[in-house]
Amino acid sequence: MSATAAMIALIAGCGSDDAGETDRSAAAVTVENCDRQVSVTAPPERVYATYQPSAEMMSALGLGDRLVGSSFFDAEFLPEYADGLRGVPYSENNPTREALLATKPDFVFAGYGTVFAADTPDGVGTRASLEKLGIQSYVLTPFCPTEDGKTDQEVDPADVSIDAVYEDLLTIGRIFGVEDKARSLIDDYKDRITTVETAVKGAEKPTVAYVRPQEDGTFQVCTGVDFGTRIIEAAGGVNAFEDVTSTRNIYVDAEELIKRDPDVILTNSGFGVDYTLDDAMGNVNTIVDNPAFAGLTAVRNNAVHPSLFADRSAGVRTAHAVEQMASLIHPDLVD
Repeated sequence: MSATAAMIALIAGCGSDDAGETDRSAAAVTVENCDRQVSVTAPPERVYATYQPSAEMMSALGLGDRLVGSSFFDAEFLPEYADGLRGVPYSENNPTREALLATKPDFVFAGYGTVFAADTPDGVGTRASLEKLGIQSYVLTPFCPTEDGKTDQEVDPADVSIDAVYEDLLTIGRIFGVEDKARSLIDDYKDRITTVETAVKGAEKPTVAYVRPQEDGTFQVCTGVDFGTRIIEAAGGVNAFEDVTSTRNIYVDAEELIKRDPDVILTNSGFGVDYTLDDAMGNVNTIVDNPAFAGLTAVRNNAVHPSLFADRSAGVRTAHAVEQMASLIHPDLVD
């Protein structure tokens, strides 16, 4: 069953009387996530958040005080999420299994499924192995791997949608007893994205490529199955690599980028908890200063822009990312 068709079973209890507060005595909940059942008898109290999207979603829902640890952030937080994550223990790298267990989590919330990959050296282990220890887990739906223990480079295209983000928000809201807060966020994000879609409706759709230069001279690009494609589409563009659907990211040489000749290039840069758009200018310069790219449409039109990997990730940044993208590819229509 597709993870985007999460079936929520409220087993017992009642919700919060205050939409802005967590009900710590809320109902036991069972949900389906990435073809696995996730069951809690009460809202988890000790949560480890791996990768930025999960941590920011916890903050957005007012659940930052539940975090006993976090790891592997891609950029500085958006201001609206920063306060909720202040003081949360942080590691630049994902924890080993031993380090994770030392935080005594009852729930691991992952922005990407790769943290549970079975072949990760010194990794935390599969979701199934953590469940045997009484630790439940959740992976944001657009990054569900094809099965537990695999990386999220191979995902089900049906799961990669903006609607899946809304479903995740609602599901996490139910797990933690803050469903009303989740619904409020969803309404806000929908309104913002609809505003953009209305503004760009009928406009010519430029081709857009997320391009990050690599040290070996190749370029990582996002494919049609990556969530970044949904951001491009909502902003009124077309992914220049949308026809590639075998994996979320591929590496291409200069010749392939020249062949595709995108109208707009975004650098898809990171990584680090303090990383900013200013830091991403190094990747912009690598592209525009390459003599081989002098004829690229994006280079000729000064349409190579710094962008953050964090902004193409599925999560509560999505509305922000769509607005930002639309302002770059349709500056005459979106401010």
